[in-house]
Amino acid sequence: MPPTDNPRIAEIAEAMKLARDARASVDTVPARYSGGLLALADDLRQKGDEGVYDRFAEALSALETLYAENAEFRAVVDDPRIGREAQMKAMMAVADSAALDGTIKNFLGVIVANRRLGMLPRILAAFRAQLAARRGEETAEVVSAVPLSDQQARAIEASLIRAGHARVRIASRVDPSILGGLVVKIGSRLYDSSIRSRLQRLSQAMKGAA
Repeated sequence: MPPTDNPRIAEIAEAMKLARDARASVDTVPARYSGGLLALADDLRQKGDEGVYDRFAEALSALETLYAENAEFRAVVDDPRIGREAQMKAMMAVADSAALDGTIKNFLGVIVANRRLGMLPRILAAFRAQLAARRGEETAEVVSAVPLSDQQARAIEASLIRAGHARVRIASRVDPSILGGLVVKIGSRLYDSSIRSRLQRLSQAMKGAA
């Protein structure tokens, strides 16, 4: 009997397809939001705002730094149980205290209103990647267990340039679950030196030797 004639297999295949479709839909969300902001920047640039790209990039970089270094801010962004009103109040307070560009403040408001705040780190990364591509740069996504110092970021950038990547821009993100080391993704290449990855490889090796 062909596999497709098996109702159970067909059911599983359909479920997997729905999961893939859902994931694809979710993955387009950050690019859609960042693309909208970049289109707005393009419009302002055409109207004579020469520094709009740098201004937007600096504002979003400040948000990324805050997310990486401030546990309280990360909690507001990452916890889906926090209501929309509380999220909006927190984000507007952050925007005011950081003196963010009014357009960026409104952009944050749209993200919160649409209940997409949990995607903020990916939206920020998507904007940087799109802007970097526009400028002929490469963006290296660097995940570390603790925030990187400026010196460490420069050392990683220099290493990537020596590896053949030109005009590299570092996008750092904190993920304590990797325990230590780094995970660096640039283009289609992945450099994983995290302790978590090493432990997983060791565990697999031990299972194979058993």
